[in-house]
Amino acid sequence: MRTALTLLLALSAQTAAATPARDEAVALVRQGVALIRSAGAERAYAEITAGTLQQRGELHLVVYSLGGDCLAHGANPAQVGRNLIEQTDVEGRFFVKERLLMAQVRPEGFWHEHKQANLFSKRVEPRLMYCEALAGTAVCSSVRR
Repeated sequence: MRTALTLLLALSAQTAAATPARDEAVALVRQGVALIRSAGAERAYAEITAGTLQQRGELHLVVYSLGGDCLAHGANPAQVGRNLIEQTDVEGRFFVKERLLMAQVRPEGFWHEHKQANLFSKRVEPRLMYCEALAGTAVCSSVRR
């Protein structure tokens, strides 16, 4: 019994350690914004899409134009070049459109809630995405809620 409890606690701690926290998403977005400013958009988007700035596990950056084009995606390069403005979550919400409208109203940074399939586990889960607007784009990273 004691061994099972110890194993359960160890697995819980390991899972918590593997799940990025909100402050890590904010830090990654700010790192992405700094890279875009210093290296230029083209080079930065290539690095982001290559996963250079991916911290750990599922934490990655996504950059959208305010018109909905995916300019960089650190976990799913197939999205780059696609217009995602009409993309809906599992509840039918136009979450990309909502996010990009929020970027225009709160460019200094905001959290946006949506539900999506985890890119790794494929399970639908609630997500919180932190975004900051930069020169007609939204630079974003999400964590599980």
